[in-house]
This record gives sequence, C-alpha cells and structure tokens, in this order.
Amino acid sequence: MILDSVCRLCSSCCPIEVEVVDERLIAARRKSFLAPEKRLSCPKLAAAPDIVYSPLRLTTPLIKKDDGSGFRKAGWDEALDRVVTRFLRHREEYGAQSVAWLRGMAADWGAPWDYPNRLMHLFGSPNTIGNGSICFVAREFAHSYTYGAMAFPEAKNARCIIVWGKNDGNTALGAAEAISYAKEQGATLIVIDPVQTALARKADLWLQIKPGHDGLLAMAMISQIIEEKLYDAEFVEKYTTGFEQLKEVAARYPAEAVAEKIWLSADQIRDLARLYATTKPSSIIDGNGLDMHREVFDTTRAIAMLRALTGNLDRPGGDVLPQPIPLRNIQLKDRLPAGVVPITRDYPLFNAFSETWGNQVQGCLIDAILAEQPYPVKMVVVQTGNPVVTMADSTRTREAFAKLETLVVIEMFMTETAKLADVILPAASCFETTQLNRFSIRNNPMFLQNAVIPPVGDSWPNWRIVFELGRRLGFVTEFPWQSAEEAIDYQLEPAGVTVEKLRRNGSGLRIEELRYEKYREAPFKTPSGRVEFFSRRLAEAGLPGVPFSEGLGGDPISFADQSEAYPILGISGSRDIRFTNSQFRTIPSLLNAGAGCVVDIHPEDARRYDLKENDPVRIESPKGSIEMAARISTTVRPGTIRLSWGWGEHDLRGNLNTLTEDDRRGRVTGTSTSRSFMCRLRKVQQQ
Repeated sequence: MILDSVCRLCSSCCPIEVEVVDERLIAARRKSFLAPEKRLSCPKLAAAPDIVYSPLRLTTPLIKKDDGSGFRKAGWDEALDRVVTRFLRHREEYGAQSVAWLRGMAADWGAPWDYPNRLMHLFGSPNTIGNGSICFVAREFAHSYTYGAMAFPEAKNARCIIVWGKNDGNTALGAAEAISYAKEQGATLIVIDPVQTALARKADLWLQIKPGHDGLLAMAMISQIIEEKLYDAEFVEKYTTGFEQLKEVAARYPAEAVAEKIWLSADQIRDLARLYATTKPSSIIDGNGLDMHREVFDTTRAIAMLRALTGNLDRPGGDVLPQPIPLRNIQLKDRLPAGVVPITRDYPLFNAFSETWGNQVQGCLIDAILAEQPYPVKMVVVQTGNPVVTMADSTRTREAFAKLETLVVIEMFMTETAKLADVILPAASCFETTQLNRFSIRNNPMFLQNAVIPPVGDSWPNWRIVFELGRRLGFVTEFPWQSAEEAIDYQLEPAGVTVEKLRRNGSGLRIEELRYEKYREAPFKTPSGRVEFFSRRLAEAGLPGVPFSEGLGGDPISFADQSEAYPILGISGSRDIRFTNSQFRTIPSLLNAGAGCVVDIHPEDARRYDLKENDPVRIESPKGSIEMAARISTTVRPGTIRLSWGWGEHDLRGNLNTLTEDDRRGRVTGTSTSRSFMCRLRKVQQQ
C-alpha cells in the first residue's frame, strides 16, 4: 500500500510516499517536481525502516531506580502519575514558573509546539522554551520587523540566486532541487559561505566571507546599490519608510571600508551588489549560518532590506510573502496568572513579536537553573531534544541539568540528556504520528503528516503524551480531544479544512490561489503598513532603528580577544545530511556511510602542525577540549578549521559544544555565537 505523508526526520518536512505492508513500514520516497532521474535522494529517508525498527528504540516508559543505578521499565500510568506528582509538588513548593518545558526540533513547530504551550499556560508557567534564538526564529523576527512576515525564496523561478549561510544539499533537498533547476534554466548562482561547500563549487560566484561578518557585507551592498541608484525607486517611494535614514547609515559602509574586515575585495562586493540589483528576478536563501552569531537580528534585517530595496520582494522568482492558513490559536496564553514573567524576560520584543512563537532564548534556562535568575527553575521537561550535546557550552549545560530536582525526557532513543532523566517517556516516530506541521500552516499548499503505521512497541505520539498529562493535571475540559484528528480539526476550523479533506488531497491542498505583490491590495503587517528601513519600535526600545547604525557591536567571533593564545578560527559545521543534529548516529546504515567525526584542516596548517590524514587532533578553546580525526582539505582557508557537528552523542570526545560559549548574547534575540570561535590545535601523540 502506498500512502501520502510528510517526513519529519529533519525540519524540511518533505512530502513523501510511504510503502506499507501489513502495517509495517517498508520504504519511503520524497515527492518532487523534478523527473525521477533528477531527484535528490535523502539517506535518512532511505534508512527510515532502520530508524523506526531500530533495536535501540525506546518502546516503554522508564523510571530511574531509587538507588540511581539505572532505569526500570514502567507502565504509562505509573510514569505519567510520577510526572504529574512532580509538576504539582514543584508548583506548591516554588511556584508554577519553577517548571519549564524545553523543546528540541524533532517534533515540529506547528501544532506540536502549540500543545505544550497550552499545557504550560494552563498550569501557570510561561516557561515553554524553544531553540529559536539560534535557529530560524531570530531570522523570522528580523523579517517580521522589516516587512511583517518571513519571506520565502522562490528560487525555482529566479534568474539570480544568492545562497547566504546555507547548504541545502545537506539540509533541504527540495530547495536544492529548486536551485539546480533554476541553474539549468540559466540562473546565476552566488554562494556566500566561509567554507567551500559542494554548493559553492557549483556556484558562478563564491564569496569566502569571514564568519560572523555577513551584516557588514549586506550593508556594503546596500551602500553600493543606493550610491549607483540601482534600487527600485518606485517601490521605495510607494511602499517603504525610512529610506533616508538607511541611506545615511549605509554610507558609513562603503565597499572599500568593509572589504578587508570581511576577507573580500571591494571589487567583489561591488560586483555582487550590481549583479543582485540588476538581475531580475533575484532571490536570497538565508540560513542557519547566520543564526548562530550574536548579530543575527541586524544581519538578517539588512539582508531583508536588500530584497525590498531592489524590488524583489513578493514578486515571482523573488522572495514571496506567505499567505498563512486561517488557524485557531489554541495556546491559551490568556490563562497565565497576571504578572508572571518568563525566564526570558530580558528579551521582551523577541518574546512578543509573534502570537505563537513565544519564548525562544534557551540559554536563559541554564541561567535560571544554575544562577536561579530571574528565579529558580527546578523541573524541566525536554521534548525531543538533546540539550546536553546540542546547546552551547556543554560543560555548563550538563552541570545545569544534573542540578535539576526533576528531569523528564520525551524521546525515541536514549541520549546523553535522557541518561540524566528521572522519567523517560518513549515517543513515536513521524511515521507513527498524525500532526499538523508548521510548514503547512505558514503558507499554501497544506500537507498532512499522516500516521502510516501504528506506534512501535508501547511508544506514544507526542500529542497523546501532552494531552494525557494535561488531563491528569486537571485540565480535562481544555484537552477534550481523544485523537490528533479531533485536535487538528478544531484548530483548522477557521480555514474550513479537516483532516479528512487533507487526506483526500495527499499531493497538497491549496485553499487560496498564490498571489504576488499583495502589498498593492493590503498594507504590510508593520506599524507603518510599509517596509520599514527604519523601525520606530526598535528606536523607542533603545535599539538601533536602522541595522548597524551603532556599528558591529564588537567582534562577533567568540574568544576573539584571546586570539594570541587561540590563533585558529574554528567553524561549526558541517551538517551531514545523514543525521539531524545529534540524531541517528546509532543507525549502522547511516553511521558507516560517511567520513565520521573529522576536522577539516588546510594543507598549510597541516604542515605547520605536522598532521597527516586521519591523525588524531586535540582542539582547545577557553571552554574545553575535544578530539577529532584530521581531514586535510582546501575547503577552508589557512588559519581556519571546520569541525564536524553533532557527534557528541556518538562520542563525547567529539562534542563540539564543549568548545562554544553562551557568555555573551545579542541584546535583541539573546543569541550567542556558537558558529565561530577562536581555538588552537595540538597533535595527539599516539602510543
């Protein structure tokens, strides 16, 4: 039997066809607009049966033994009652806000994000915390403050594509296919990345920028475009505000003044600006390479302004504003007690820019546990995440989670974080779960993630775990749904869409025809109703109204002030398409198919440190040290290295986040720089 669904093994949410025989997953394949011979295959999806039926899957609840020597199996009633008892005890002793819910990315950010928010708001805690300060949401915040929503690139129809801090061949195969298709049709491909990725090798122009300095490049491009009057004057006049303020600030960033600081030449910057501004339509694909730096907010605002300045916003082949699905907000934030503040209270604009994104500065959780600021957090539920490995400054993060009085983990596999838990609740995979994913509610068309097989063992879908916890905490009326379908139908009622209708339209349901240049009919969703090159909201909050009007705000690279002792610039990467963050390294078919945990070192540096291929290397930062195998490569420039990401779950000696810091955070989004840092190398002497 072939069934339609959505894969959630990573955040791309690719529509798929699933082959099922006797309620058993046999195979799964991505859908694509390309002919079969041109489609890109995903190794994770090819290994889906290995993941789903792995002997290492958690398939029954686990409770830590009284003597702390390990875990014992338990039934769901005992495990859930244990969790509920802890919820209530901590609320009585310390207040509801002492309980936090920390979300990883695995369960999606649509309805599976709404459900725990609803639960925690009813319980009385504002502390449902995501990881958006270092992944995506900070960029969406910047887009929203510029033109009211996050634009998405229509690369397939573009004539010029800038890929900025992203490598879709390893992260989003649908986008990679769109880029490849456009290039075949004659589009110019530009890649801005400090590493020569596979995509960079295919590019017509590759700019090997200095990590963390992308905002300066964006401002220099704006400066050049304004100076040469290459901007869309009609669009700027009719649909923007603050152009004169932007012009004044951008004039401080001419190509000549910026070039040396960002490892490019002035001619490269000028050529890039002219090419982007004069090739229509052009789209910009920005990504996670921008996210993990303190200046992500102003950097992304500047890049967003490039789209508007050149008239590429909301036009075919440019960057299109979404047409979101009418949706019932089910988070019940109004049920929070008056006066309660979240642990992320220092970032009020970020907390409030969206009706549903909520609180996303995960580093504040560590502060609240260790320093008990702004108040102590005593219990955390970690849902489909592995913060002990994936959060910055792993040593401090592990110390925090070890200090908790109660830790509950909802997860498919035993992780470094789960090992510290008091209760582990086994989660079903995406193939065992019906849910409404964020990519299907942000914009047309809609696709349903459909449960194509029953849960393996005694695992439960995330929605069922949250609903049952809610009812046992006394919120029976607020969690009336006995199935995912009932909850989704309730949430989609304003759109007139049901799960049944989505299932009948497995290839995608469009409830509104795609429209461009929507700003001609309705104002932008900003206070002024226009694209805001100058933001009065930010200025009134004491923040720069124009990006970088107060300069770069210090060196964005971690430990730059200690470069004499740590002279090598380390770059966090690369995201291997076989894995998602720290996940799936227990799957032999994925684990054995690649290079493994390696550090890319330029041949000049390899000679300096007397390193050969596969030699063990110790990498040290002021935070700690790790070991990886050397891979001699010209993908990085001399003086820089690229470290494999996510291997700390497989081997703690390769946990990159042992080297990163969360000491300094961006004042708008609370983002710390964990993508680039100063470090040093030592050859490990083998005995």
